[in-house]
Amino acid sequence: MKTDIILAGVGGQGILSIATAIGVAALKNGLHVKQAETHGMSQRGGAVVSHMRISDKAIFSDLIPEGKADLILSIEPMEALRYLPYLSETGYIVTNTTPFKNINNYPELEAVLNKLGSLKRVVAIDADGIAEKIGSKLSSNMVMLGAASPFIESIELSSLEQGIIELFTSKGQKVVDVNLSALRSGKEFAEKTLN
Repeated sequence: MKTDIILAGVGGQGILSIATAIGVAALKNGLHVKQAETHGMSQRGGAVVSHMRISDKAIFSDLIPEGKADLILSIEPMEALRYLPYLSETGYIVTNTTPFKNINNYPELEAVLNKLGSLKRVVAIDADGIAEKIGSKLSSNMVMLGAASPFIESIELSSLEQGIIELFTSKGQKVVDVNLSALRSGKEFAEKTLN
């Protein structure tokens, strides 16, 4: 059993928090995890990508070859398109529909969303809107993790919840609760989209 995930977005969107929550959950389940990142993280708005590999067997490379990703989890819609060459023929894309326009020539959002909509196995979610409704715009990354959770076959939702609890406990129970709510809201959206 293995799951290869490309996490994509821009600095400040919480990609590394997602990776940490997944990593904690995987390790608690006795799974192997490898992760590699490239980013302009020191400057908010720089491109961020993380290759995350999860398996019940030893993993020898932390980079995912093109055409082999089971999931592209993108916090920004244009970034989902950037990493399409990595997606396997049976892989899923889970993307936020809210753009982060960090470049002057950002394409028309409608064109980006139309391109994503033309692909198979795509969950496009307004994670920012959902996070705002539950009371914390900052939890949109956990909405995205929830929306991706049905495609991370090797990890149960309860384990992701434990990862979130460990990640946010130092910030207080209110922060933990809102992020758990965000996770569950994202999963609910994805399940409705798939049915």
